Amino acid sequence: MSIFISGSIAFDYLMTFPGYFKDNFLPDKLDKISLSFLVDSMTRQRGGCAPNIAYTMALLGERPRVLGTAGVDFSDYRQWMEAQGIDARYVVEIPEKYTASFFVNTDLENNQIASFYTGAMADAARYTLAGIPREEIDYVVISPNDPTAMRKLTDECVYLGIPYLFDPSQQVARNPHEDLRAGVENAHAVFCNEYEFNLLVKHTGFTAQQIDRHVQLLVITRGDKGATILSDDQEFEIPAVPAVKIADPTGVGDAFRGGFFRGYRLGLDLQTCGQMGSLSATYCLEQKGTTNHKFTSQEYVARYRQHFDDHGALDILLK
Repeated sequence: MSIFISGSIAFDYLMTFPGYFKDNFLPDKLDKISLSFLVDSMTRQRGGCAPNIAYTMALLGERPRVLGTAGVDFSDYRQWMEAQGIDARYVVEIPEKYTASFFVNTDLENNQIASFYTGAMADAARYTLAGIPREEIDYVVISPNDPTAMRKLTDECVYLGIPYLFDPSQQVARNPHEDLRAGVENAHAVFCNEYEFNLLVKHTGFTAQQIDRHVQLLVITRGDKGATILSDDQEFEIPAVPAVKIADPTGVGDAFRGGFFRGYRLGLDLQTCGQMGSLSATYCLEQKGTTNHKFTSQEYVARYRQHFDDHGALDILLK
């Protein structure tokens, strides 16, 4: 059985602003913002939530399958995904459209201002689970994507009896409130960062306690403060792994999910899964781009054991 990761597939345009955004906002003029930031550098990287998550899982020995839509410029990206151990057969290429693009500007405090062009992602509702044998699907990850596609996939998972991990992330601000409620009500697990979780509470009308009761697993990431995992009246506080250097925060949350999901698929305890997420996030933070971090299984386990005690559980990665 496989884990299927649905979500955006995109190219990331990463820019660096050699100053502080906060110095350029006037509190009494926020209703009439007109700003342009001259950046020092820009690079184009492969990105999108689904490939980002899948990439870290593949580094850890998984062969995840990606569900999504891309444009006419996707051919090289598909070849790269397959070369990394990611199954891209279910990525649909949309004629006459380009792959979605994410434009993000990062300042010296790692604050970010971003815009997202949907491109072929707008057609994501065209893919379906219906043609995939049920016995091949272990879990489905519903990560940020076209809102209609996210709701369609939620409904399909419920109809087919497939457990799904609901990860609305930045789409909490865009998805219809009733879709967010449906996503939470039927989910096996919910993943959000702290700010997104507060928005999720606001937009669904659920309390934090109600969301926790709806799902078997709730994971809230907190940036450099680590993450909180809630499950069956248990709570685990996961510290962030210190970075050797901070290069770029883009994609760090996706890397956390990739590490966590790999541990979860291996049947490891939730604390170890969270610690794997924390370490994976730090590897990503230390490189510019969302899929440029690299490690061998031996390197990963050795670094993990510098910070945590797995009681030998991660030996499974070394086999």
